[in-house]
Amino acid sequence: MTTPQRKEERPVAALLAPDILVMLEESPADVAAETEEMHPADLADVAEAIPREMVPQLLMALSKDRAADVLEYMDEELRTEVLEEMTAKQAASLVSAMTPDDRADVLEELEEDHADDILAEIPAEARLETEQLLAYDPESAGGIMTTEFVSVAATMTVEEALFAVRALARAGRKEAMHAIYVTDEQGRLQGVMSIRELLAAAEGARVDDIAWEEVVTVPPMADRSEVARVVREYDLVAVPVVNESDRIIGVVTVDDVLDAMVDEQTEDVQRLGAVQPLEEPYFQAGFWSLARKRGGWLVLLFVEEMFTGTALRHYQGVLESVTALMFFVPLIISSGGNSGSQSATLITRALAVGDVKIRDVMRVLSREIGQGVALGIFLGAIGFVRALMWGNGTTVAMVISLTLVAVVLIGTIVGAMLPLVFTKIGFDPAIASSPFVASLVDVAGIVVYFRIAIWLLHLK
Repeated sequence: MTTPQRKEERPVAALLAPDILVMLEESPADVAAETEEMHPADLADVAEAIPREMVPQLLMALSKDRAADVLEYMDEELRTEVLEEMTAKQAASLVSAMTPDDRADVLEELEEDHADDILAEIPAEARLETEQLLAYDPESAGGIMTTEFVSVAATMTVEEALFAVRALARAGRKEAMHAIYVTDEQGRLQGVMSIRELLAAAEGARVDDIAWEEVVTVPPMADRSEVARVVREYDLVAVPVVNESDRIIGVVTVDDVLDAMVDEQTEDVQRLGAVQPLEEPYFQAGFWSLARKRGGWLVLLFVEEMFTGTALRHYQGVLESVTALMFFVPLIISSGGNSGSQSATLITRALAVGDVKIRDVMRVLSREIGQGVALGIFLGAIGFVRALMWGNGTTVAMVISLTLVAVVLIGTIVGAMLPLVFTKIGFDPAIASSPFVASLVDVAGIVVYFRIAIWLLHLK
């Protein structure tokens, strides 16, 4: 799905919307011809710029295939409202003209009862493939694949394959025309070739002689992030999805991979900010829904920070003995939290793009220990000088310096290890968000700070 722009960023829509409104009122039959050169995305922008009650009229004024294209680019909330106001038969006439993957996505957005009614009105073949797609997890390869791909039998000659591909292209829309997949009699994937390779092949050659036999595939249950990694690593424009019998059941195209990557990264960024991922765009999220998704994490972090206060209260006597220590508490806990947040962000992203695997845990640990020591010494030296500048003695300055080395080291280790631990137990590593790590390191920083102070200053 294409994420719409804000209305003020749509100059084409603002320019054309008044004219199209006039046509809809005076001569709706002319709308299709007058807008046939427009990109569906621009026409979708027009639909969002006109009064909402006029949108169904605009869609009905277009051909079924053209209206389906416009629906695919339309704002999700508006599309849902329009389809739910239509009868099941009207909505089915538009939805059935969509590509299978987009059809499944649209039906998932609707109320379950209305979606079922629309499915019942869709032609049997389209209904079957839609139900198969809906059965997969929306975040899996099966959930984002399309069943519209081109395949030819391995025993065909080049001429027979060209004839078959032309027939498929003329018969209707095939979303994945980027590659031609070669299958055996049982439908098992045997190879792949581009249209250019087919056109350039010698006359009389067999398809299985010119096709590439080493085909990169993914299973239907593969996570969308894994599909994105495969597409990126092998520079593919489409990747076939095969079942346990090696039969090709669909294809994930690069545009769907890009959409999936945007969704995945959005969720990761929201989790890194300690927000439960939103299921809709920010301005479409309900007020209390947004508050609930933020509030849960805030309560958890609030409870964590209570332990920081408990730790400070435990060492109240130390603070009363050396009041100068109080002024460095924010410096200590923020340094540990910041270093932990850096490590958590780096490792979470490295896990997402495949740069780091679970088996790399010891390599990550050794690398982050080195980073923690180096960064801690650097900050510790600055802290030592700062403590002297504030008129503190050498011993107090040494307390600050050693504590900074320790808390930065702890922060980097905790921040690096938590994403790996969460991944190992099957959770999203982004749960090890920056605020979550910072809260854990805060408590450890306070304890370390005062233990070092008690040791060097000979306090009780």
